[in-house]
Amino acid sequence: MILPLRHENMSARRWPVVTLALIIINFVVFFFTLSTIEEESLQTAQTSATKEHILILAAMHPGLAVPTDVQEMIETAKQKHAKLWEHYHDQSIEVVDTWHAKVTMMQSYEALQVEMDSLVKDYEEWKASRPETLLGKYAFVPANPTPISYLTANFLHLGWLHVIFNMWFLWLAGFVLEDRWGRILYTIVYFVAGAAAMQVHAWANAGSSIPSLGASGAVAGLMGAFLMRFPFMKIKIALFYRLRPVTFDAQAIWLLPLWLINEFVGTLWGAASGVAHWAHIGGFIFGALAALLLKVSGLEHKANQAIEAKLDKDVLTADPAIEQAGTMMEQGDFDGAITVLKNYLATKPDALDACSMLQQAYWRKSDLPNYNEATIKLCAMHLKAREPQLAWQDYQDFLNTGGSKMPAATWLDLCRAAENVQDVSRALSEYQKLAAAYPTEKQSLMAQIGAAKICLKQNRAQEALALYEATKNSPIPHLDWEQTIEAGIRSAKAALDPKAAPAVQNTRAQGRGA
Repeated sequence: MILPLRHENMSARRWPVVTLALIIINFVVFFFTLSTIEEESLQTAQTSATKEHILILAAMHPGLAVPTDVQEMIETAKQKHAKLWEHYHDQSIEVVDTWHAKVTMMQSYEALQVEMDSLVKDYEEWKASRPETLLGKYAFVPANPTPISYLTANFLHLGWLHVIFNMWFLWLAGFVLEDRWGRILYTIVYFVAGAAAMQVHAWANAGSSIPSLGASGAVAGLMGAFLMRFPFMKIKIALFYRLRPVTFDAQAIWLLPLWLINEFVGTLWGAASGVAHWAHIGGFIFGALAALLLKVSGLEHKANQAIEAKLDKDVLTADPAIEQAGTMMEQGDFDGAITVLKNYLATKPDALDACSMLQQAYWRKSDLPNYNEATIKLCAMHLKAREPQLAWQDYQDFLNTGGSKMPAATWLDLCRAAENVQDVSRALSEYQKLAAAYPTEKQSLMAQIGAAKICLKQNRAQEALALYEATKNSPIPHLDWEQTIEAGIRSAKAALDPKAAPAVQNTRAQGRGA
């Protein structure tokens, strides 16, 4: 097996939001449709066997009566697969399956007609129910393509390997093309390539009722475009031989045409391979032509100009003081940068970018005390900006550089942020550390209450009761929390002694009535 791992240009000027969105949507759709598609695919396979039996029986006994639509299906198959039809017509051939063996032994015309009627009934029932199935509505069926299926079939996959490989190739080819063309042109090419791939598949398989699904046609379009735009870019390949991977580099101009030749070879096996080779070929050729057209027409150049203008605008909108500090840091003047940034923060204390740059200036100067001080401020800013993950990263940086106690208010907000995202283990641990670190501060009292609530939810009533009673007996003034503490004590006791539960409920009811 050959698998591309990466290529030389694994970077982009902007986040590849369209490529990432396509990957996420494909996986989400796959997750919610997998079981349904597997079940319907099994039904389709069974119906394909029924259809084959109809064709065999019609070839063996052309005089059997069938409905008009079934006769049309038989005639199409007879014209398209003339050799196979002659093969079935020769009654001296080896039997295909047990059913074939059974009908070969039938001598009565009436019995053969009954068998044909039974097959036709099963086939007609499937045809009638198919439009209501997921595959019938959204997969691409060459014999009866619907306009929406040219789009929706690109988001349906059968099996984990099917979706994983398609999304991996989408990532490798997609994000660099999105960066080159811009998001709008890239999105248009992707979906039109998918539709073109489906149409080529329909031309090559006219009359087929087998559903086609998957993003491989659209992804093949990106691969064709990649070859046209980056022919000499080196791609790192893993060749698996006897389960041992061997890696080597190959230019796209050598690798991708080999893939295309392999697809042409695959068409020799036709539908028997279970792979829509003509869809891959159609998508690849369309993508290559689209890339050439975008380049020749100048649309790609215009898209690049728009991207560069946007990036330049973003750079130019940076505050002059930030730019000055950045220049000083590049020149090694950390003291000068620190002075500029501190003056800037004095006028704009909520400037995240300035605080982050100040933190880095202290780090590069190896001034750990001031680095930790800046990290504390940055953590508080991230909490205020509702970015808890970044705040927790700041906290970890603070600990890694020798910090021990965050300011009580910031630490309490960190604990609450963890609790809000259901990270209760971390919240409980940090509540307890905060309470121990600041025994005389009001935040310590609030941390104990927070820890007690978590313990109560986790059915650790004894610990919750101990924490609530500790807050009740705390020398820290807590008149405004008295009712909360008392309610917590009653709940903890009720959890320990279920007989007390009615009294607790009574008290709560009275409280609501009051």
